[in-house]
Amino acid sequence: MIAVVGAGLMGAATAWQLARRGHEVTLVEAYDIGHSHGSSHGSSRIFRRAYADPFYVRLTGQAHEQWRELEDDSSTPLLRTTGGLDMGEGRDTEGLSALLDAAAVPHELLGPEAASERWPYLRITGPVLYHPDAGVVDADQTVAACVRRAIEHGAEGIIGVRVTGIDVQGGEKVLLHTDDGREIVADTVVIAVGAWLPALELPFSLPPLEVTQQQVFHFRQRDPSVRWPTLIWDGELHLYGLPSGSDGGPLPAVKVAEHDRGTPTTARTRSGVVDASSRTRVSGFVRDRLPGLEPDPVAEATCLYTTTHDEDFVLDRHGPFVIASPCSGHGAKFAPLIGAMAADLATGRAEPHPRFRLDRAG
Repeated sequence: MIAVVGAGLMGAATAWQLARRGHEVTLVEAYDIGHSHGSSHGSSRIFRRAYADPFYVRLTGQAHEQWRELEDDSSTPLLRTTGGLDMGEGRDTEGLSALLDAAAVPHELLGPEAASERWPYLRITGPVLYHPDAGVVDADQTVAACVRRAIEHGAEGIIGVRVTGIDVQGGEKVLLHTDDGREIVADTVVIAVGAWLPALELPFSLPPLEVTQQQVFHFRQRDPSVRWPTLIWDGELHLYGLPSGSDGGPLPAVKVAEHDRGTPTTARTRSGVVDASSRTRVSGFVRDRLPGLEPDPVAEATCLYTTTHDEDFVLDRHGPFVIASPCSGHGAKFAPLIGAMAADLATGRAEPHPRFRLDRAG
């Protein structure tokens, strides 16, 4: 039996991948499905192909295929294509274009005048890279769909129960103790607990991980009929934007947030209080660069990043354990692919990628 601990995006996707392959799976989640105590809640995450790294450009293509498989299996639309823009004085649009060319990913490089004509609700003063395959993933619906289909494929779901102890028996079996007195015996355990990982007592070492509390803001569209693309902006500020979905309220809104400047914390001690200085910076950016939005947020929230030193994921096997994630603030777009990769590790079908190993260099 394979136990999966954690039913956020990565754990839920792993349970789905394993169960649909016919494996015996037990999924254990400390909170309700779709809770807001980790990194997997909300209605909007960016899906994009434009990475300044050919490795991740390739992975986004594989992830896109897995998203369509999940949508087919669950009969649920999860990835909505919007197109995406990369811009800002610190964004190497020409370099991104060359990488997308090499991977045969459709895209355009536009000057500021041409881009301003196409997206008049943005104030554009420099070159823009546009790639039409970018879009928005609904994280809440993804978690719900993966858990539902995992159970329908035969997995057992133990929800609202926390793992409180882990014992390795004879180097082969793992005994999980829970806060309701259960003892779960597994051949393999997939640990997919995100920001809770650093505090989990495991019988091996983890790489350095930093947990930060991030904040996101939702700004109402001045014209509700406009279909906004996703945005990546690199300059003095490092921000992203995307259509909000239901998190932005009943009227169309755009989610804008800083990718960096999070506050160090832990999953257990996070304050949940939005950083006012971030609100000021992001609102100022919206006022200056996104005139198609009202500059005062209509909704805001906090979430958690768990970041490695190199911002690569952790996806490796150690004895009977598989560690899936943390994802350094950019993993949501890969969720069904990470689920497949974790399932491969759990069943011995594949070796870990060197970039995702627990003991990688550095």
